[in-house]
Amino acid sequence: MIAYLEGEIIHLTDKFIIINTLNVGYRVSVTPQTISLCTLNKKTSLFIYTAVRENSIDLYGFKDINELSFFELLLDVSGIGPKGALGIIALAPVETIKRAIATGDVGYLNKVSGIGKKTAEKIIIELRDKLKDYKNDTDTPGVLRDESDILEALKSLGYSQNEARDSLHEVPSTVIGTNARIKEALKILGKR
Repeated sequence: MIAYLEGEIIHLTDKFIIINTLNVGYRVSVTPQTISLCTLNKKTSLFIYTAVRENSIDLYGFKDINELSFFELLLDVSGIGPKGALGIIALAPVETIKRAIATGDVGYLNKVSGIGKKTAEKIIIELRDKLKDYKNDTDTPGVLRDESDILEALKSLGYSQNEARDSLHEVPSTVIGTNARIKEALKILGKR
């Protein structure tokens, strides 16, 4: 099994990259956030999950071991395959998704393409106990609603999910309140 790759990026799309390692090109599916960190003809390194099926061998790449571990945890949920797990990880930073699962925030997980309410509930039921350390005493379901509202507002202004999420990630934690965070995210997006 391939567990790690390092090499030059020779092809880049919105869903996968091809890494040249010792004159062998490996097609690796990655999240849009990982793609934004990659540059054509530059070296990169990724932790790899190898999915072997009857008719294919697919590689999924992650910039850090924490993402890979969470991806493998998601695969333990019945009905979640590698593409679904990658879609969930693409939704937000891993820590945020873990917190959404720990607090039972079904609505937050529903934002993933292909993940319906029943599947989101199944993820929460099967993983909540494993992620209980991510829940604070003050957390309730819907704790991430502000972040979801901000992402939706930025998307309604024409920004992509990735642009919106990346800008929100750069907003300082000292900025409090939905409107203030939207304004700050728009300033960040305006500088790009």
